[in-house]
Amino acid sequence: MIGLFADRGWGWMSLEPRADRGVPELTARVVRASFPKGTLAVRVREALGPLFEDESFAEAFPGRGRPAVSPGALALVSVLQYAEGLTDRQAADQVRARMDWKFLLGLELDDPGV
Repeated sequence: MIGLFADRGWGWMSLEPRADRGVPELTARVVRASFPKGTLAVRVREALGPLFEDESFAEAFPGRGRPAVSPGALALVSVLQYAEGLTDRQAADQVRARMDWKFLLGLELDDPGV
């Protein structure tokens, strides 16, 4: 989360809340076909829905500045990172590479990640 709260060369970050619109239809179809028994990420999304809403983090961001990465998505990635014992770089790579993580985050399959 470097750069979210302080100016570290990138400037201040503002929050443009991302509303959870559910899992994109293609992502859901492909993930369910690929993992009929589910994965941890799929089971979490199906059982709990969206866990962290961006609005919950709004007070941590100023009203102006460069848009920040969704703090709700970063919180979910942090949970998966801990559960799988990954480094920051490995977790970022998983967001790009794993469709079950995209399912949990409600991302399109071609989303570039964080």
